[in-house]
Amino acid sequence: MLATLIPYFDKDMKVSAYALASQRENSLLNPPIFGTSSPNGLAEIEGLEIVHNIGLDTLSPGTDVLIPVTHIAVFSDLESKCDEFRGRVVLVFDGEVENNDAYRNRFKQLREEGYKLAMSKLPVKRYEENKELLRLMDYVILDQKEVDLSKVKIYFRRQYPQIKICVGNIDNQDIFDSLKDDSDFHLFEGKFYRIPITKGETEVSPLKINYLELMNIVNDVDFELTEAADVIGRDTALVVELLKMVNHIAINSQVTSIRHAAAILGQRELKKWINTVITKELCADRPNEVARTSMLRAKFMECLAPVFGLGMKSAEVFLMGLFSILDIILNMSMEEALKKVTVSKEIEDALVRRTGDLAGIYSFVVSYEAADWQEVSRQLIVLNVDTDTIYQAYTETVCWYKEMFFETSV
Repeated sequence: MLATLIPYFDKDMKVSAYALASQRENSLLNPPIFGTSSPNGLAEIEGLEIVHNIGLDTLSPGTDVLIPVTHIAVFSDLESKCDEFRGRVVLVFDGEVENNDAYRNRFKQLREEGYKLAMSKLPVKRYEENKELLRLMDYVILDQKEVDLSKVKIYFRRQYPQIKICVGNIDNQDIFDSLKDDSDFHLFEGKFYRIPITKGETEVSPLKINYLELMNIVNDVDFELTEAADVIGRDTALVVELLKMVNHIAINSQVTSIRHAAAILGQRELKKWINTVITKELCADRPNEVARTSMLRAKFMECLAPVFGLGMKSAEVFLMGLFSILDIILNMSMEEALKKVTVSKEIEDALVRRTGDLAGIYSFVVSYEAADWQEVSRQLIVLNVDTDTIYQAYTETVCWYKEMFFETSV
């Protein structure tokens, strides 16, 4: 099993929904089958346990979750599987559904029970023959590369004004900027928010400079705990976060000072904590998904390090994951951004030139988060690794994220 959550943004780059993307098996080892390994699999909702593991509360507040449902699974007991998320689930159907009484009645039932419905991958030429189904939809998901949005939006505005249009497969910021202020479009999906920044202001704010200086202290080969603790002590927000972390891992310890808290964590854990928390703080003026992407990449890479023969470099690949969005955080090219922090030549080679021993795991994680299952499947064959190993690592990652950034804050 392979599964991930893909963000959908509103016009202000705030995450409003996540789409569940999954694949049951390695598609290259089972060429005729993409997403299901048997007819029985069509009745299942693949990857739903990821949503259960991470919990909706760990996603952006108020976000919906778009869950693909096959034309067979729509008649299964969806209610029991999705009841926990009732009111925030959008059930997404594709062109395989049929415009007949069975489907229409089932859709009406789901709507009455509080579920939102969406149509995806329905060819334009089939809109008219499926108009009764479309009238029951809350959302329609359109691929901006496959339809003429200027014409389709007029059609939906006239025929189905209740439907919110979601535009997917947006490659770059320019396309997003051309669509975001159009009132006919509601949500936006694509890799545009992850594209490296190569132009714009190169000035870094004083607050970010202070954070980068602390990062550089702890990323020295053998930094002093006391020096790091003294710098942390100058920032109230960091002190609060440090104490939360120490109280979480050392319940019975009496913390007497910032230096004592740093000593409890130790050099290795303090370094990891500082890099993680400061990266989150550096993302404060960026879309909220940027920080989440950074954290998930870092932990996922750390979990996958043994799979890629990098078990001895797990700390380094964790740091690489955190810094893989540094260009977006600092609004400059990755090459320039990495000059602001202390990183190894291997991390620089991977993030700037896509070369070296760390490039493979970086490429894999980026493909995975984008649900590029064909590329992921290809790499798994090369690595001779099964999908379950990867899925377990991803599950561990999202559970860590939930514990690190939500359970420690209550």
